[in-house]
Amino acid sequence: MKGLLTSLITALTFTGLQAQPQISTPKIVVGLTVDQLRTDYIEAFSALYGEKGFKRLWKEGRVYRNAEYNFSNPDRASSIAALYTGTVPTVNGITGESWLDISTLRVRNCVDDRDFMGNYTGETTSPSQLLVSTVADELKVATQGKGLVYSIAPYREAAIFGAGHAGNGAFWLNDDTGKWCGTTYYGDFPWFVSQYNDRKSIDFRIPGMTWAPLRPVVEYKFLTPQLGQLAFSYNFDEAKKNKFRKLKTSPFINEEINYFLDDIFTNSAIGQDEIPDLLALTYYAGNYEHKNTNECALEIQDAYVRLDRCIGELLDLIDRKVGLHNVVFCVASTGYADAEGADPGKYRVPGGEFYMDRCAALLNMYLMAVYGEGQYIESYNGLQLYLNHKLLEKKKLDLNEVLDKTSEFLIQFSGVKEVYTSHHLLLGAWNPEIQKLRNSYHRYRSGDLTLEILPGWAVVNNDNSSDSKVIRKAYISAPLIFMGGNVKPEIINTPVSTDCFAPTLARFMRIRAPNGCSSAPIANILR
Repeated sequence: MKGLLTSLITALTFTGLQAQPQISTPKIVVGLTVDQLRTDYIEAFSALYGEKGFKRLWKEGRVYRNAEYNFSNPDRASSIAALYTGTVPTVNGITGESWLDISTLRVRNCVDDRDFMGNYTGETTSPSQLLVSTVADELKVATQGKGLVYSIAPYREAAIFGAGHAGNGAFWLNDDTGKWCGTTYYGDFPWFVSQYNDRKSIDFRIPGMTWAPLRPVVEYKFLTPQLGQLAFSYNFDEAKKNKFRKLKTSPFINEEINYFLDDIFTNSAIGQDEIPDLLALTYYAGNYEHKNTNECALEIQDAYVRLDRCIGELLDLIDRKVGLHNVVFCVASTGYADAEGADPGKYRVPGGEFYMDRCAALLNMYLMAVYGEGQYIESYNGLQLYLNHKLLEKKKLDLNEVLDKTSEFLIQFSGVKEVYTSHHLLLGAWNPEIQKLRNSYHRYRSGDLTLEILPGWAVVNNDNSSDSKVIRKAYISAPLIFMGGNVKPEIINTPVSTDCFAPTLARFMRIRAPNGCSSAPIANILR
């Protein structure tokens, strides 16, 4: 009887194991991050789409309609770093596109590195400021360097964080020349990219490129009738020096990425063996020239129509080159939107203007009145203020006492909703809002004081009212989509954290998750 029971238990155990979905290792995992992609816009413009883009993703993919970043104020750099590391800025170190370098009191870009020169660019670049491993790094470790990793993006920080520390190459479009550029950090610049730049790059084609509505204007109905916009036409070559910067905020950049990617498939070995490779791509879906939504309602709709077409062309391209049955295709958004301009005064929306430079000057005057002469505020960046720690030590002042006094002073400013000190963020009581702020805070890169401004107020820089950012707290729905690799199609409304992106990709490739990632892969994703 004992032997019979043992046999039954063993049989049931192995039957249960065999019943689990088997993951076939893909030849390529494609991570497509679409800057500022919004679920509500995808669905609002759905009547304008073909069958091969968003409609195919919605039909064949596992679509999470509400993917959320669990840290405050994501931007392009911090969100893409979070996606590929599976963790938040307080761990991965990328608090934003730039931060204040206390040693020099200068703003430092998150991928600046003087030790590595650029290819086809004067920018010096590396991922050295990224403090943890990425999915790309873990793939390289698992395959002993044999898995190929290429990253293509309009902007260099997106390209760098997609490629990680160990990738084969990261390529972004040069703002001034239209050439695909890179960094010597990743070794020799691939010959096929140089050949592309010499023969096919977009600077040869831009003189004949004009952006006008792809479909008849009468079909664009979202916002457009109310705003009375009839049509638009942009000739990029007329912009002279800024033509490539403008093109990078249009849907034409996505077409150029597809065109460049076709050449990479033709001339590299990516996807040609059984060892999994990683392709990290970044598209753009924000407003043209970062304009106010009301200024470019028709352009937004046309951008999504063209984005839909580009996604369809990308899927067709990958199918021709590798076969979609050999690919896991993943789409994510950066989860933010460009700042809006101030609402017209005639609508009487409450608000005001908040000047960081004036705030810093008044705060320094207050601290001088309390503690004596000195420059107590080193500088500010964004909505963060940096104290002069050397002066505080010289005067033998208690840092926590100074922080308390400064926060008590700042909270009295018009437009200030809350003031968070470094001590509060690191050691204070917990609540959900504090947790998101903590996740975005890095003790060596963030300021001593972080301000939260009331919604509707404009943060104005350097007394220039045209250079302002209006605070909005409205929820932005961003999608997270997986397709291929035995993924079970389904549309899910329950919010999901973007932390699961990296471990889920790692699971598909049967490798470790990045070393800073503590989140589990998405459950029940397979058939």
